[in-house]
Amino acid sequence: MPAVLSVTSDQLNVWMVAFLWPFVRMLALVSTAPVFSEGAVPRSAKIALALLLTLVVAPTLGALPAVKLFSANGLWILIQQILIGAAMGFSMRLVFAMVQAAGEYVGLQMGLSFAAFFDPTSGGNTTVIARLLNVIAILIFLATDIHLMLITTLVESFHTLPIADAPLAASGWFLLVLAGSQIVSGGLMLALPLIASLLTLNLAMGILNRVSPQFSIFSVGFPVTLLAGIAMLLMLMPYMASFLAPQFAATLASIGMVLQGLRPN
Repeated sequence: MPAVLSVTSDQLNVWMVAFLWPFVRMLALVSTAPVFSEGAVPRSAKIALALLLTLVVAPTLGALPAVKLFSANGLWILIQQILIGAAMGFSMRLVFAMVQAAGEYVGLQMGLSFAAFFDPTSGGNTTVIARLLNVIAILIFLATDIHLMLITTLVESFHTLPIADAPLAASGWFLLVLAGSQIVSGGLMLALPLIASLLTLNLAMGILNRVSPQFSIFSVGFPVTLLAGIAMLLMLMPYMASFLAPQFAATLASIGMVLQGLRPN
């Protein structure tokens, strides 16, 4: 008589949670992290990447909480995994927000703040300079293998912050909020050389206009400022990699600190 394979509801619950909870954390990071969350990346590719990572990582996680999936605690664990993955992706996105802020500062100083178009990444209007710097940041992000390091950090997060039904600590969210300050400070540091140069140029043209009133500042001021801004931007490009690489590395370390801060007390 052939053997009959029987599966109990408890066994089915164990199999489901062993796959679903890690999958949700990974999908949350893929949906929020730079490059992975770009609108040009199909949703099916994002789900497939999270699924592949889950199939590799899930067998190494060990025992998970004995909580039914369709219960209040099971729903709470599911929400926690979404928050953890989204926090990791949001932390890395802060660097790109910093680059975009620098582009906004530069575009305003160059007189290109009106040259804006819809950016599907940010969901709003973005200046041309900000979009250009963002593309360069994406290339540096891929060239320095930060995307692979981010996936490695995601895998290690299951050991740093295991799946549990205990509530997450509030100190980790506080560290994440503090990390948002780099958007303004880092953006200003990146744009400062160009802003200082253009400010000096504007002061020089203002003095020249006062010395020689027949000098039409309005007719030549914008072309000179635009050409000088483009020249300074070309000089700034070679140094973007040396500026952003430490920022990416610091963000990866910041993600580790956030995960440590989220550990239940």
